[in-house]
Amino acid sequence: MWPSPPEQPRYAYIGDLVGESNFQDEIKETKQTAQRIWEFIAGIIGNNYEPVVLERPQSVVADSQGNVFTTDVGRQAVVAFKYAQGEMEVWYNADRSSGFATPVGITLTNSGTLLVTDAERKEVFELDTNGSPLSQFGKGALERPTGIAQDPATGFIYVADTQADNIKVFNAGGELIDTIGASGDAPGLFNAPTHLSIRGQQLYVADTLNARIQIVGLDGTPQMTVGQRGINVGQFSRPKGVATDSEGNIYAMESYFDHLLVFSPKGEFLLPIGGTGVEAGHFFLPAGIWVDSTDKIYIADMMNGRIAIFQYLGSGNE
Repeated sequence: MWPSPPEQPRYAYIGDLVGESNFQDEIKETKQTAQRIWEFIAGIIGNNYEPVVLERPQSVVADSQGNVFTTDVGRQAVVAFKYAQGEMEVWYNADRSSGFATPVGITLTNSGTLLVTDAERKEVFELDTNGSPLSQFGKGALERPTGIAQDPATGFIYVADTQADNIKVFNAGGELIDTIGASGDAPGLFNAPTHLSIRGQQLYVADTLNARIQIVGLDGTPQMTVGQRGINVGQFSRPKGVATDSEGNIYAMESYFDHLLVFSPKGEFLLPIGGTGVEAGHFFLPAGIWVDSTDKIYIADMMNGRIAIFQYLGSGNE
């Protein structure tokens, strides 16, 4: 629990997704649904096989059915944890003729498909939730695409172009319609932006080499900066994943110092979670983060080879 007693707990550690060991057929067939959910999250390990495991998960997204999808740069693939089917799937095909090279960002579209950025192939690939390639876009427009998010209102797709120091905006058909930002450290400018998140009319940008989170309007108008460069807990060296919860709290993954940092909607530092380690609730070069509609928090704990899952308990629990 975080924070530690005697303070009121706000966050609970649920478990990890590590690979095939999160599913076990003989258990799945005999246990009730509630226990199956626990086994899915906790990752019960079987002794009769060598399970396929995550290698270097980079970004993560979860749908309303509890299925979890992550890009794995170690496997050069997208990995799907499907609760209803009780199985893990590894998808290597970016399109119908070739595979992923460096899959980084992932998000769900308004229509329920998946968008995956490939930093090396310099494109965005669309897959259905069975892993079948559907379309691709961005070739010639992107230099090194990483983070990705879709505005649910307009369908516009925002892609962090890390090498170009800007955010490219595409319509739902994959046509480039705008570019936000340029190189620099002034408000609205970026230095190697990586992960993105959208809440309402605001775009949250992990402005990684400027060591800050920038909040801009969906048209790129600067609104607020969260965090600052430093070596103390609560400051940034290499921020990566960024997300918000139902109350507007801001989550940022400080990848260099292995913390999840929590800020208020106004940008005030509230709480650190984690620190370097392999133990539950610790991280080793964490990258992407996703918060679902129930305030469950999914973190791509890259070098620990797992998706760490937490639950926000709310600010009003007494």
